[in-house]
Amino acid sequence: MPEIQPSSTGLSGEYFVAAELLRRGFSVGITMGNAKAIDILAEKDNKQFIIQVKSIYKKKNVGWPMMKDKVNINILYVFVNLNGDKMSTPDYFIATGKEAKAKVKQYTTRGIIDLSTLNNEDYLGRWDKIK
Repeated sequence: MPEIQPSSTGLSGEYFVAAELLRRGFSVGITMGNAKAIDILAEKDNKQFIIQVKSIYKKKNVGWPMMKDKVNINILYVFVNLNGDKMSTPDYFIATGKEAKAKVKQYTTRGIIDLSTLNNEDYLGRWDKIK
């Protein structure tokens, strides 16, 4: 089976996150376009949530590129591993903006949030952070 195109990884992650939120009773709107600061607007019980989705295709990618100065501490982040190499359901790692900013390993010209730093009970499947 051919791999998903790199240009489709981000959009795939957004749709998976939107589906999970819909399944959990949220009203969801996906913003469209490239290089946008907001991927999903979600609402439930008269509370609104701004969500940024970061996606990787498989664990081999080891993490999500992200610059520390681009992290917004006022929004929520859902980091998605599509598990495309195993053809299994995606893994979702949910973090507040503050948590995400603390996880960025910043280098001179790039930054990354390593999968290994989120792969624990504090982040894996923590949809309860969106409440």
